[in-house]
Amino acid sequence: MSPAGPGPAVVALGGGHGTAVTLRAARTYAGLLTAVVSVADDGGSSGRLSELLDVVALGDMRKCLVALAAEDSALAVAFEHRFEEGELAGHALGNLVLAGLIEAAGELVSGVREAAQLLGADGDVVPATVERVVLKANVAHGEVAGQVAVSAAGGIETVSLVPADAPPPRLAIERIEAADQVVIGPGSLFTSVLAAAAVTGVAEALARCRGQRVYVCNLHPQKPETADFDVADHLAALARHGVPVDVVLCDTSLGLPRGRVAIDLVDVPLTADNPLVHSPGRLALALSSLLS
Repeated sequence: MSPAGPGPAVVALGGGHGTAVTLRAARTYAGLLTAVVSVADDGGSSGRLSELLDVVALGDMRKCLVALAAEDSALAVAFEHRFEEGELAGHALGNLVLAGLIEAAGELVSGVREAAQLLGADGDVVPATVERVVLKANVAHGEVAGQVAVSAAGGIETVSLVPADAPPPRLAIERIEAADQVVIGPGSLFTSVLAAAAVTGVAEALARCRGQRVYVCNLHPQKPETADFDVADHLAALARHGVPVDVVLCDTSLGLPRGRVAIDLVDVPLTADNPLVHSPGRLALALSSLLS
């Protein structure tokens, strides 16, 4: 468990590449930094290992651990190595190491903590739930199950997890409740952000949190998952799932419409050389400015 520094306590909530970007940004100003990460992925290496070893999906936690790793960590580079041939083809080395550490530790949260220590991580990575879960979506024509299938669906109304009572680890709840700032997103709205926030207990902890709850909106609609969404549509989806937000941070300079937003909105440039992804530097400046 990482010691608290002099800065604010910050929690990054979500999954995938988006939360990894948030962590790279927040580590520049946070004291105690925690990632609460979705474990609902059922595709690729994560899905295969989940079925084979009966563990939660590990890929998003791997990405977050690498984002927090010591700058000169050769192990962090190795964690992202993906095998191309043989029985290990498609697997990321970090997923295999995580699976081994979890088995050796005998418990999910402890195994991930061991990985963080090996990487010299500047923060803690915590799964959103300690049980294997399946992401389910209600769409116009019925239900869709599995993160890969949900990501390919349009017209999503709500998502939920099966089993519905899969518990979050106590550490995740404690860190959310005590946070000075909770950063929700960016990332795939339904299959990453809400796959973490929809866990029983997480939304309730967000409601109890007295710190600042910031939603970082995606730069573009994600087709088909959020095709034709504006900023207000993203916030409406969060509200349908009981996820409270105090302020939304967005960059509409690339064409994303705002819509009618009823909460505080900060619209600033959040990209640098690559207009498809958030710049960690600009995101850090924006997020730290919200606290000051």
